[in-house]
Amino acid sequence: MSKRGKTIALVVAAGSGSRVGSDVPKQYRTIGGKPVLNHALAHLDHPLIDAIRIVIAPGHEGLFEQAVGSGSLPSPIIGGTTRQESVRNGLEQLALEGGVDTVLIHDAARAFLSGGVVDRLLAALDDSDGAVPVLPVVDTLARGGHDLGDTVNRDEIVRVQTPQAFRFGAILDAHRRWAGAEATDDAQVARAAGYRVATVEGDEGLAKLTYASDFAQAEARLSSAMLSRTGLGFDVHAFAENEELWLGGVVIPHSRGLAGHSDADVVLHALTDALLGAAGEGDIGDHFPPSDPQWKGAASSRFVEHARHLIETNGGIIDHADITIICEAPKIGPHRDRIRRVVADLLRLPLQRVSIKATTTERLGFTGRGEGIAAQAVATIRMPKDR
Repeated sequence: MSKRGKTIALVVAAGSGSRVGSDVPKQYRTIGGKPVLNHALAHLDHPLIDAIRIVIAPGHEGLFEQAVGSGSLPSPIIGGTTRQESVRNGLEQLALEGGVDTVLIHDAARAFLSGGVVDRLLAALDDSDGAVPVLPVVDTLARGGHDLGDTVNRDEIVRVQTPQAFRFGAILDAHRRWAGAEATDDAQVARAAGYRVATVEGDEGLAKLTYASDFAQAEARLSSAMLSRTGLGFDVHAFAENEELWLGGVVIPHSRGLAGHSDADVVLHALTDALLGAAGEGDIGDHFPPSDPQWKGAASSRFVEHARHLIETNGGIIDHADITIICEAPKIGPHRDRIRRVVADLLRLPLQRVSIKATTTERLGFTGRGEGIAAQAVATIRMPKDR
């Protein structure tokens, strides 16, 4: 938690996105093989942000779970019929839970946030009730209509972006007092209640995804700046008495478990190595040395989350994971769907982009003799070309 107290990022993902021209709301459309909402969440991974909460539209629960997985984030907050109502619902839920000092209210459609904007916003709150990122207007502005009207002095106008940062008590009070028509942003609500809102330098990367052409441009920018990489992971663990058998984050009923310093989840260990290898970040032993007592009995899901975090914070995208479990027993088929779901959640991927397979070695070798289990994983990611 920062010196400013607990800071929550409240992501508004409750719009219909009708101007995009798609049946899927824009926050769930994909760019670079990843939903817009997921891009927004990855770019909110910042040391001064303590937690993220998301506001979604009524009826979008299925789309939300498909995009971000089940259990990887707190349950979403259900929004209202307007953006202002959705933000108000989110703020009221945070007030109910308590302990929030600062809130960053962000639109999911502005998916590519830089850490510098967050730093500038939170610093501005030392002297203000709120702060917003802005950019200058460089084009000539004129009143529209059938014929071109008078020009407008662009030196007096700025482009306002999100996230917008506020002292929590101030913005909650402002939303509770708001009695106007639909508010276009939260700074408008705060200023109407008499609160001071400072401006900080914005970022062109925060351009709002509104029209189909915006998505095409964003896709092109990502594609041109990314390089596809593939990583291979392989791991084996011997059976051991009096141990639980963890495979892919799922406890499998069996007479024996696997021996290892952590929970010995051979599937997640192989996946971690595949991710780290694709990212050029070494192997699991480099990050989680078996000689370190803090990892004794640790959940291997933490290793996968660490690898995913490394990739995302370096601007990478995980595209696909393919895992093969090699053993004579237990039978993997009855547990395959659960394992696939858990792995998809850990990677924040749609289920279709995770494959879980099982095979035997026809009773040959280590696994064929029933002495243990092996797993092989292949991960495909994209990383910025300069990484």
